[in-house]
Amino acid sequence: MRYLKYTFWTVFWVLVLSFLHYTLPQRDIVRIVDTEVRRVDFGENSIFWAQADTGQDNEGVNRDVRFINAVKENGRIRVYRNEDTGWGWPPYFKLDSSNLQTEAADLVSESRANPQWVILTHYGWRNEFLSIFPNAVGVRATDDPNQRLIPWFNILVLTILAGLALGFFRMTQWFRREKIDPILEDVGETWDAVDARADDARDNARGVWGRFKAWLATWRGKPRV
Repeated sequence: MRYLKYTFWTVFWVLVLSFLHYTLPQRDIVRIVDTEVRRVDFGENSIFWAQADTGQDNEGVNRDVRFINAVKENGRIRVYRNEDTGWGWPPYFKLDSSNLQTEAADLVSESRANPQWVILTHYGWRNEFLSIFPNAVGVRATDDPNQRLIPWFNILVLTILAGLALGFFRMTQWFRREKIDPILEDVGETWDAVDARADDARDNARGVWGRFKAWLATWRGKPRV
């Protein structure tokens, strides 16, 4: 039972942390090398895509998706999709993917000798096997490719969530101590009382049976001498 409990909580926290890691914004310092539009056919990975531009048809099995191709300072390639999130989840309320694509195109840097570095904000994961891409939500220019980026928003959100989780844990402890434990104690005392009465009844029954056997013994004939 203990292993089942540990397994449950391990799986629970892995799911929670994965959800937060996917949803919360992340920032990369990259050099944009190209922007493009591709026709994408959606399959089993459709849950990792957002939606068509607000006001367009969302029922199709394929559609045009904007992409931003970039390279990090260490040479690693980064590819981002650029889709509206609308009023759905995650709650970025992004309605300006066309504007963002234009901003990204204006920051394209084709020369390594004179690169234009940008801070690109996104959420989501990149997985080549599943063909999923992080979704870009913002971009701005920077002159320092080694700029330290402190995720203040994520720290604030995680602090609030930790406070809520701690408050919920304290509340459940109080509820158990004030409401459940007294009931369990009353049930235990009642059970002890029932058990004691059962013991008394068994003792009384044994006493009655003993007296009955003694009475029967008086009817037996005495042994002849």
